[in-house]
Amino acid sequence: MRIAYFDCFAGAAGNMILGSLLDAGLSADVLRSELAKLRLSHYEIRIEKAIRKGIEGTLAVVSVEQGQSIEHRNLNDIEEIIENSDLDPEVKPTSRKIFRRLAQAEATVHSVSIQEIHFHEVGAMDAIIDIVGSVVGLKTMGIERVYSSPLHLGSGLVECTHGTLPVPAPATAELIKGKPVYSTGIQGELLTPTGAAILTTIASGFCPIPKMIVEKIGYGAGTMDVPIPNFLRVLIGDETGSIDGYLVERVTVLETNIDDMNPQIYDYLIEKLLGMGVLDVFLSSVQMKKNRPGTLLTIICLPDMKDTIAEFLMNETTTIGLRWREDNRVKAYRSIKEFQTQYGPVKFKIAQLEGNVINVSPEYEDCKRISLEKRIPLKLVIQEAGLTANKIRGTQ
Repeated sequence: MRIAYFDCFAGAAGNMILGSLLDAGLSADVLRSELAKLRLSHYEIRIEKAIRKGIEGTLAVVSVEQGQSIEHRNLNDIEEIIENSDLDPEVKPTSRKIFRRLAQAEATVHSVSIQEIHFHEVGAMDAIIDIVGSVVGLKTMGIERVYSSPLHLGSGLVECTHGTLPVPAPATAELIKGKPVYSTGIQGELLTPTGAAILTTIASGFCPIPKMIVEKIGYGAGTMDVPIPNFLRVLIGDETGSIDGYLVERVTVLETNIDDMNPQIYDYLIEKLLGMGVLDVFLSSVQMKKNRPGTLLTIICLPDMKDTIAEFLMNETTTIGLRWREDNRVKAYRSIKEFQTQYGPVKFKIAQLEGNVINVSPEYEDCKRISLEKRIPLKLVIQEAGLTANKIRGTQ
């Protein structure tokens, strides 16, 4: 599997992510051609080499033409720009998701609804280009999975539209909830809201460098003068943590036994946990002490989510303790692709072993949506999706 690992030893900003990909081999001409599909004008991407503490990297700067004001946009405006563009269908949802996370963070900080947020510095032209450009770059370079180091925040104060704010800025602080971060006392904003939004959306984990064969390295330059080399480094290559063609990854398993909670609450718990991004959650019937019947609640998540999930369980259930462990998980390589069926488009999960398709499964939620919208029995939609799955197996 082709992966990218972002080493955030000097933090991260949107232009640093874009610069690191350009430094690692992303074609500037291809980038500009793809960004032209947004149909935005009056801006320029300046790409140049930069030296930081004796190390050379790439600086990417977006500027608006003189005489043009930067238009403030709300979330709907930005989502419409992305959706109405000619960008690759796989680029659009990720770009929208990043902007939605930004908007939600700002909305939480300012105690307003997400649609009331009018992007200022995060909604200016440079943020749109940085975010969409980064997603385009990863797609163009064939990156299938992204990992990141813990995030270096910086310290002190930062000047922005709302005045003088502490580092991390309030929106950044919202975005890094549940993610591993640190500060070494370097003064300044090393991690920006845009950089935080991109990495916390696209990264599958925040961890040491995974087992990989490194093929390309890129350095994306920042603009601040700090005591360390102000770069974001990206390592690109093939992940090697596999067993006979399968992917192996580390996961955290959290468990707790419960025998005194209203069982109606489990529906709420499962929905919330899945919405938080856990890999799996399930219930098992157990016999507890004093012969009381109970429920074993098990959650599987990425290691960096452990503290967030533990806090959630302690607050939302009747448990007064839980246990956790680190496990290895082996799985087939998989991808999600959309195909047309007789009743409409359905996403399919395609599992592969050494390039051969071993399983094709339609997404249940898509089948359910079609059933409700078109008033077709769900079993017929699933049957039709099964026929399409058989055709996919024969062509992949």
